[in-house]
Amino acid sequence: MAKGKNKLYWALLLGVAVALAVSFDLHQALSLESLKTNMTQLVLWREQSPVLLFTVFFVIYTLVTALSIPGATVMTLAAAALFGLWKGLLLVSFASSLGALLAFLLARYLLRDAVKRRFGAKLALINAGMEKDGAFYLFTLRMVPLFPFFLINLLMGLTTLSAWRYYWVSQLGMLAGTVVYVNAGTQLAEIKSLADILSPGLLFSFALLGVFPWLAKMGISRWKRRQLYARWKKPVAFDRNLIVIGAGAAGLVSAYIAAAVRAKVTLVEAGKMGGDCLNTGCVPSKALIKSARIAHDFRHAERYGLAAQEPVFSFRQVMDSVAATVRAIAPHDSVERYTALGVEVIQGYAKLVDPWTVEIASPGGETQRLTARSIILATGAKPRVPSLPGLETAGYLTSDTLWSAFSQLDAIPQRIAILGGGPIGCELAQSLARLGAKVTQLEKGPRLMSREDEEASELVRAALEGEGVQVLTGHQALRCENEGEQKILVALRDGVEIRLAYDALICAVGRVARLEGYGLEALGIPTQKTIVTNDYLETLYPNIYAAGDAAGPFQFTHVAAHQAWYATVNALFGNLKKFKVDYRVVPRATFVDPEVASVGLNEQTATAQGIAFEVTHYGIDDLDRAIADSAACGFVKVLTVPGKDRILGVTIVGEHAADLLAEFVLAMKHGLGLTKILGTVHTYPTLSEANKYAAGEWKRAHAPQRVLEWLGRYHRWRRG
Repeated sequence: MAKGKNKLYWALLLGVAVALAVSFDLHQALSLESLKTNMTQLVLWREQSPVLLFTVFFVIYTLVTALSIPGATVMTLAAAALFGLWKGLLLVSFASSLGALLAFLLARYLLRDAVKRRFGAKLALINAGMEKDGAFYLFTLRMVPLFPFFLINLLMGLTTLSAWRYYWVSQLGMLAGTVVYVNAGTQLAEIKSLADILSPGLLFSFALLGVFPWLAKMGISRWKRRQLYARWKKPVAFDRNLIVIGAGAAGLVSAYIAAAVRAKVTLVEAGKMGGDCLNTGCVPSKALIKSARIAHDFRHAERYGLAAQEPVFSFRQVMDSVAATVRAIAPHDSVERYTALGVEVIQGYAKLVDPWTVEIASPGGETQRLTARSIILATGAKPRVPSLPGLETAGYLTSDTLWSAFSQLDAIPQRIAILGGGPIGCELAQSLARLGAKVTQLEKGPRLMSREDEEASELVRAALEGEGVQVLTGHQALRCENEGEQKILVALRDGVEIRLAYDALICAVGRVARLEGYGLEALGIPTQKTIVTNDYLETLYPNIYAAGDAAGPFQFTHVAAHQAWYATVNALFGNLKKFKVDYRVVPRATFVDPEVASVGLNEQTATAQGIAFEVTHYGIDDLDRAIADSAACGFVKVLTVPGKDRILGVTIVGEHAADLLAEFVLAMKHGLGLTKILGTVHTYPTLSEANKYAAGEWKRAHAPQRVLEWLGRYHRWRRG
């Protein structure tokens, strides 16, 4: 509150200063005609008190610049006429830079917080660019006098550019223009108007100077690139246009796109086609979730007017059904399909030899080398296994290995412990509990699904506990022990150890990129948990790209496919046009019951980023179709810009939440607000009406009360 008052005082003070300047007609006093008229008196003052005049002149120049009062150009001429070329240059250079810094700091203090609250997401993108090339942007703007300097001071103050960098770059960038004006000021008597100083040719020269830093940067970049490739001999001709390493989501889409545009492409895969998603991730887990849901519905058939009963099933047959689902989808990702599409598929282990050469070792031991102009690394990820003493001895499963292990069992393990409270851990905990296991889920954080909205997290926990899952948040796994035939997981909670007996332990504590064995180290390609790439998905070598889980920052199949488009287009056509990968609208979903789906910001992330928002909440328990389906649970929560219908983020919890989210994803992608959703006809009775009703809640909260009051009077008058 005190900070807000201080800002108000500064704003009032600034307003008073500008008002005084206007009332005293300072603009007229700082005109060229006024300067020539008063020049004799100024020269006399200089003769009597040179230091005092220099000091007063410096202070006034600084204030004129800081308050963006027109007249700095005339004062520059006056500085040269009064103090000569070198003293005048010294005075103007430092006074103008100091004034610009003060204007910059005022804009930052008074406006940046408000702008950040209103345009936080867009400002974040601008700040990211400023972090990288802020000095180049500023120098270019300062070099070209066509850009109003007061506007530069204002806009730069809204960014995260440091004050010191702003000062020295401004002083350096304005120096050439300052020299021109100060030099002109030494011939003040011959200047009839300010237009006499800057000719079109001189403006063009400044523009070239402004572009020079970018040309220099391009030159340095080219030189670095030549140095980077210097130790490798580039092939005269290439065997392929593109080699893709890894046949998961990113690799398959990359190869598909390349073949579609008639490029010669080779796809190399060491394991199964389709990668983790098809074989051990999305597909088998959703098949298991469906079987578990059917079992759950048997137990609660009374909801539908039927007799509830305990389901009778063979766990081995359930796992066979899961495997059958994988086999049914496998042809979509098969060698035969991609070969028919024009992709050369090679089974084997690929390793980079140099920036253009890939060595492929077949399962039989033979090796071959292929060259390509570009390479895409789509090596995927694997489950992270925590470093727990005794874990290896006791044995454990992961989301990759549990499918084959469980397929050998006739009955589900009686006691299952799951480490991790993220999406994978929650999906498995609910499904295995519904299939009859006693499940204990441990999460070291304070809540499940920590990246999601807190209300969604609470609903998921309530659902899991309601179905018999023992959820232990705030528990740190310490070690595994064997007590005879019994396996024990030891965890720590508030300094107290607890002991949990289990028959099967599943580690679901996240996934890590596959980085070893691909030759990255030999080429010096940097990795930081994932392969380091730029905005175009280029690695250290501009012709080697990375996409999917190996590149991050998201580990979703749909994001891998999204990245694949950018990586492939940049790899094949980057010499003509490159595209920055777009992460602005990325949806995600967790397929627990009720489902959780979200896109953009939630309340916690918006608050953490200092972004102002309004919340609109619609309870799905009021939706006709949800009631009819006995699925009246959950909500639609929409974050919008205060006072506007522009969507910042959405969280949906409920039946088919992931499907419902698509409408909001489309709206956010194309800048459509809640009013557009409200004005769209939604089929009745469907779950999709929840989106319309959420939009209606926003509209009701922003109804024009004054207009409605007058309408009420109008209707009373009409009734007589």
